[in-house]
Amino acid sequence: MPKIAIVEDDQAISQMYRFKFEAVGYEVGTASNGKEGLELIKDLKPDIVLLDLMMPVMTGDEMLKKLRSESWGKDLKVVILTNMGEQEVPESIRKLGVSGVILKAEMTPKQVEDAVQKFLK
Repeated sequence: MPKIAIVEDDQAISQMYRFKFEAVGYEVGTASNGKEGLELIKDLKPDIVLLDLMMPVMTGDEMLKKLRSESWGKDLKVVILTNMGEQEVPESIRKLGVSGVILKAEMTPKQVEDAVQKFLK
């Protein structure tokens, strides 16, 4: 069973994706900010992370930098989950090795699920 960590501060979005991924057989963990996200990832050891950028406590880009500095997080697949346009995602984040960018406002939960399955291959 694949494991996915969803790091997203909007609880409605986080729960929507949690239900979607659990319904198709994923083990899902959620966190509402980057600090909780790092703890979740260390404990869950997910196959992939969906990471929002704009969050309280620790932003997604700060979390990604810390994640990449850890031996257990340097090669983990991370997909940015954002409402920014793909061209608006800073180059500094792309250089940290993200697998892709998902625009929340433009994709249905099924499309997000399909994208995640492609990233996991």
